[in-house]
Amino acid sequence: MILETLEIDSVELERRTGWQIKPQGACKGERCVPLSSVGEERVDARLLAERLGMPLVHDEPSGLWCLGPEAGGRALVDVQAPDLELPDIHGRAFRLRSLRGSKVLLVAWASW
Repeated sequence: MILETLEIDSVELERRTGWQIKPQGACKGERCVPLSSVGEERVDARLLAERLGMPLVHDEPSGLWCLGPEAGGRALVDVQAPDLELPDIHGRAFRLRSLRGSKVLLVAWASW
């Protein structure tokens, strides 16, 4: 969800993410996550990111923020990639950490 401000309209939040702001907090289906200082109309993106496990990224040159998607706490929190081990083109194990100190571009693709 691309944001121009850290305050999110609750109607827009529900339309774009499925999370509805209710008196008990942010709810999606049967799941509700308590939020402090819940307003009827606007919600703080920083609080949502923290409570819902969504990444929140700021692009200073454009002044825009990006919230989400839901990651269940599995989002990367820094630029350090986890150590990956995959077979190389000859079937031998290759570890990402063997490239430590070099700039690396990782390209991933999934068919689904």
